[in-house]
Amino acid sequence: MDYSPDSGKSAMKLEYILLGTLLGRPRTGYDLKKFMDTHGRFLRSNTQMSQVYRSLTAMAERGWVSFTVQGRPGAQDAKIYRVTAEGASVFLDWLTGPYHPPTRFQDPDFGVRLHFAGFLTVDQLLALLDTELEARQRQVAKYRFRDRTEQYEASVPFDVELAIAINDRTHVHGAAAIDAHLRNLIELRSDLLDGRLPEQPSPEPTRKVTR
Repeated sequence: MDYSPDSGKSAMKLEYILLGTLLGRPRTGYDLKKFMDTHGRFLRSNTQMSQVYRSLTAMAERGWVSFTVQGRPGAQDAKIYRVTAEGASVFLDWLTGPYHPPTRFQDPDFGVRLHFAGFLTVDQLLALLDTELEARQRQVAKYRFRDRTEQYEASVPFDVELAIAINDRTHVHGAAAIDAHLRNLIELRSDLLDGRLPEQPSPEPTRKVTR
């Protein structure tokens, strides 16, 4: 299996986040926007209300979600969205399917999958952790001590010493950040293997859908 990071697969589809969130409990589009503005802001940046509603409309057309209309006296009726069996299968197929670590460990794909770990078994979660861990270890081994010398021939005023100093500091900060990420992966993996975190039952798409 190829564990090398793949920069072409770093984009996180909003639909997966919305499906996973709705699988937790039915919500309105407004509720989903509130989630994306709070917890979801760490999974995906700058999600607009229009994007949420466009995604909900598209998912309803595909049969991934359904909705019921809830009357609200004195206010606009609300649509309560629920995930269908087909939508649950789409989400779980993505969540449990092949994970290709993006070039940057800060990109959201892994974090989103980890956010929805409750839908995974311990074995599935361990496989996800192992894929991310091996990819980042290979990345550190390949790039940590690379030659970072750059040749500058700027055509406008350019402070070479300042640029080098900032790049050096950024490199040190980045190394510390990925090292912390690796430590967290190793500790989480150890806790799972030692039974310090509860094991979840195997996800059943039809069982998790609220009708």
